[in-house]
Amino acid sequence: MISDVLFYGAAVGFFVLGLLRYFRTPLALCIVLAVAFAFATGCFVALFLYGRNRKKWLSKRQREEREALMLHLTLEKEERVRDALLAALTADGKTAHCEGEGLRVDDTLYLPVFTMQPVSADEVARLLRLHGTQPFALVCNAVTPEAQKLLASFGRKAVCGDEVYDLFTRTQTTPSPLICAEIPRKTVRQRLVRSFSKTNARPFFVSGLLLLVMSLFTIFPTYYVVTGSILLVSSVLVRAFGYA
Repeated sequence: MISDVLFYGAAVGFFVLGLLRYFRTPLALCIVLAVAFAFATGCFVALFLYGRNRKKWLSKRQREEREALMLHLTLEKEERVRDALLAALTADGKTAHCEGEGLRVDDTLYLPVFTMQPVSADEVARLLRLHGTQPFALVCNAVTPEAQKLLASFGRKAVCGDEVYDLFTRTQTTPSPLICAEIPRKTVRQRLVRSFSKTNARPFFVSGLLLLVMSLFTIFPTYYVVTGSILLVSSVLVRAFGYA
């Protein structure tokens, strides 16, 4: 969002500056008005993008939390997974206790089967053979369409990732710390290093060249000449000293 704000603000500012200079407006007044228009445009774009992306950011954060929880339940020991589910179900007001490899919740046996891939129909068939006519619910990350059809045909249900995440977040019983919860993020230095890799020399060169060509047809060529020259010099420096 910051890059969009800067881009649109700078674009409007330079356009206003060039337009006012074309009509012989004093330089000081041109700069003041250009900065004012750029700032106003930046504020408008920031408010617009914030309102549009707010729900997207929230859903992205929730997806990351859900994926971290599912990964934790997949990598955690089975007895600890049962204990975590027991704490969540109890906090949700249900009567539950551990029973064998699962948890007894009222009259239903909850069987946690957290795997990296969706639970297959073969795994569901194994559980059906093992538990026979006893009602059970499969607690997992996800199930394949074939497994879902098999469960439905035998009157069984699957409690999948979204419901599990909702249970833990609603009852505020999410395990802490989560296994592999801290996903390494790129630092500013890493991003700068990547920006100045040798592969970016060509885009810098083409952009600079196009700006210099556009300076021949614009009413305010200084911006294009300066920016194009900077990009051309940058392309040479990146090609010579950039990271492979």
